[in-house]
Amino acid sequence: MRYAEIFDIGEICMKKKLAALLALCMLSVTMTAFGGSNAPTETTTAAQTTEIKSDVKDKTGITDIGVSVSLDQNSRLNIQRNTAASVPMGENGTWTIFVYLCGTDLESDGGCATYDLQEMLDASTSSNVRFVIQTGGTALWQNEVVGSDGICRYEISDGEMYILDEQPSASMGSADTLSDFLKWGVNNCPAAKMGLIFWNHGGGSITGVCFDELSQNDSLSLIEIDSALSSVSAKMTDQFEFIGFDACLMGTVETANIIATYSRYMYGSEEIEPGYGWDYTAIGDFLSNDPTADGAELGKVVCDSFYEGCAEIDSESGATLSVIDLSKIDDVIISFNDYAKNLYEASDDHSVLSAVVRSIKKADNYGGNNKSEGYTNMVDLAGIVQAGAEYAEGADKVLSAIDKAVIYKRNGSDHSDACGLAAYYPLELQGSAELKIFGDVAVSPYYLSFVDRTVYGSTNSGNTENYDNSSVLDLWLSTDETDDSSDYWDNYGECEATGDSPFIVFYDKPQLLDDGTYGFSLTDESLEYTASVQACVYMLSEDMEDIIELGLSVDIIPDWENGIFTDNFDGYWFSLPDGQILAVYVVDECDGYDIYTSPVIINGEETNLRITHDYTNCTVSIDGIWDGIDENGMAARNIYELNSGDRITPIYYAYAIDSDDEYYYYGDEYVVEGEPEIFFDMLYDGEYLYGFSIDDIFGDYLITDFVNFTVDGENIYYSEIS
Repeated sequence: MRYAEIFDIGEICMKKKLAALLALCMLSVTMTAFGGSNAPTETTTAAQTTEIKSDVKDKTGITDIGVSVSLDQNSRLNIQRNTAASVPMGENGTWTIFVYLCGTDLESDGGCATYDLQEMLDASTSSNVRFVIQTGGTALWQNEVVGSDGICRYEISDGEMYILDEQPSASMGSADTLSDFLKWGVNNCPAAKMGLIFWNHGGGSITGVCFDELSQNDSLSLIEIDSALSSVSAKMTDQFEFIGFDACLMGTVETANIIATYSRYMYGSEEIEPGYGWDYTAIGDFLSNDPTADGAELGKVVCDSFYEGCAEIDSESGATLSVIDLSKIDDVIISFNDYAKNLYEASDDHSVLSAVVRSIKKADNYGGNNKSEGYTNMVDLAGIVQAGAEYAEGADKVLSAIDKAVIYKRNGSDHSDACGLAAYYPLELQGSAELKIFGDVAVSPYYLSFVDRTVYGSTNSGNTENYDNSSVLDLWLSTDETDDSSDYWDNYGECEATGDSPFIVFYDKPQLLDDGTYGFSLTDESLEYTASVQACVYMLSEDMEDIIELGLSVDIIPDWENGIFTDNFDGYWFSLPDGQILAVYVVDECDGYDIYTSPVIINGEETNLRITHDYTNCTVSIDGIWDGIDENGMAARNIYELNSGDRITPIYYAYAIDSDDEYYYYGDEYVVEGEPEIFFDMLYDGEYLYGFSIDDIFGDYLITDFVNFTVDGENIYYSEIS
């Protein structure tokens, strides 16, 4: 609990620069502008948000849009952006970095925002380099300076923090709130180079960034960010030098497309970020030493210092952070659309569609994407492209364009192949509302058509031969940004998985084979609809009235060429030191190791325990504690360590045999003693079930019949199939 230890405000933080803030907050302070004169202050009232926006944020009511992506009558992609001047707004060698600091639970629970304010104070900034911060969005600030009653605006420079402006409370997830801050900021705090940082949780292209815990976790969608930045650009004679996201999952091509109109560079992470986040002392020190540096040079410092910070808390293996040259993003989008057109046409063939989807689902993805942690549906863009390279021309051009646009990146070992930009793909569709949002932010009509085809198949008994993308393309033939395209996806209803996929047909039903293994085979046609196969293990309760799910494993023997799948199960499973079995779900399959997650209660809070199974070295290690994706699509940021004295209670999904009721089943509390450990041992004595979970290419799945088995000591006895 790094931040809880650091932010004992009375003992530690106040010994540092925040001590100076206590005196400053009692003063009515105006900001000293670059050049030494007092800059005028403009008092504006941020818009009050009394009605929380719906889950679906589309273009309805949005009039300020900076980018339009459309098709001409010859199916060529047109990208129209608001023209941007290049006249600096301040003296050469000056920097203003605007920080949109939405504190949310990162601050109220852990003091992460306070920690980063301290880092800004610790930086050796001078009068020509300053941070200008807007605070809000949290129930409690872990310091005695920033209040929670409204929105406050501060300057940090020369090791001091000044209050510049106060506004009534407003949702930090509102486009109006962001617009008000930036209009005020560029008017009162201009500089030759200006940066903008969104600080908070992120959820990727669908749910956006900056979830305000005072406004039911209302967040800024990409369309809202576009609207706010478009309204601000009218007050600017130059682009932002960079726009960055000190938040999870925002390093996407959809985000880059929006940001490219307003900025030269983008900094973003494909994966979740630890609460530690960026190193603001390193940022301030670098600019103070070299205030003429550009966004590319600063971006390298941001990436390197972030990665080094992750290494300090042993979380670098999952880290990603990239610098995107936004002048090259249009080349990425155009080449991606050309490739996607070829991919869409090739996917008329069911076998091609199946092969590509299967590969996409194996590509590097971010933010969990499993039953226990939730779904972001963010997938590496290069992984999506490579999945169809065998079937569609143009993949090399896309990969080359990505390589030119991503000018710097730092990836940990878990994401060594991450290209630097993610994109949306429905690994598991979370309902039609998600498609409505994606329809408004997608960068390619033909990629949208490819995604839409899989959804169409899910609602039409797998028949995609009759799919016609003309309705989708019609949405892109108009450049009228007031058109609401979201109604198109209402025809799909909720489009959620049923657990009863009609596309899985057995050639040989699951059966115990002569060699003692359990397996099945699929028909050739069914194999074309199959995306993945995993083993699933269940435990019977002592009273034999409930089935308790122990999770999924990728440890099977697949023969994709012949459609034959058999178990590789030896009775070993993950467990706590006291012998309690853990439910586990697959996070990622890597060379030599797999990453799993286990739903648990730790110290009274529901969360997930990340576990790495290194089957090359036969070791199991604990990666940390992560809360996952909440119902608003917000990705938890903090990855905590498991420590001695922590209390763990396993959580399981359970099903009543007689009624099919679903509920949570809880194990016994276990207290960690000494170094935390997880074992991979033989299941304890009892009755179990073993089967397979088969995912189809449309996002649905089927659970096979089970084989019953009994564990007695070191022996396993298989019995009938149920």
